[in-house]
Amino acid sequence: MPAERAHGGEPTVRDAISAPDAEGRPRRTTRRFPRITRDTARPEGGGRAASGDAPAPARQWPLLVVLGGVALGLLLTALDTFRFGTLLVGAALLAGAVMRWILPSVGMLAVRSRFTDIATYGVLGLAIVLLAMMAQPDPWLQIPFLKDLLHVTLSNK
Repeated sequence: MPAERAHGGEPTVRDAISAPDAEGRPRRTTRRFPRITRDTARPEGGGRAASGDAPAPARQWPLLVVLGGVALGLLLTALDTFRFGTLLVGAALLAGAVMRWILPSVGMLAVRSRFTDIATYGVLGLAIVLLAMMAQPDPWLQIPFLKDLLHVTLSNK
């Protein structure tokens, strides 16, 4: 029998794939997702980034690194150094992707699954960096086919 009654009458689950229902009878669970979601799971890597006895900012240092980089980049952008500011914003997002990939626990930087977080932070960070490098005047990066693509899409033919 997968579930037995303990001293206080509470069922004890002995089988990893069975769990007691509301009446305490063991029932088999499946690996399929339920049709109706009743609870949300913590994202993979969503634990504390430091021990529980550390102060709150120290426990969330990966998120604070990314937010600090974005805030500094926005400040530089507001102070009329557009290219450096936006490069810093993109670099901060790329750093978030790297931290999400490498570190086992990143605190509140983990929002979704690891793959989704890495893809989101990485694609957005790379797009911001590339757009900052292609910004006018005097772009640092020139992609020749983009000008032709713009002419093709906006032509009146």
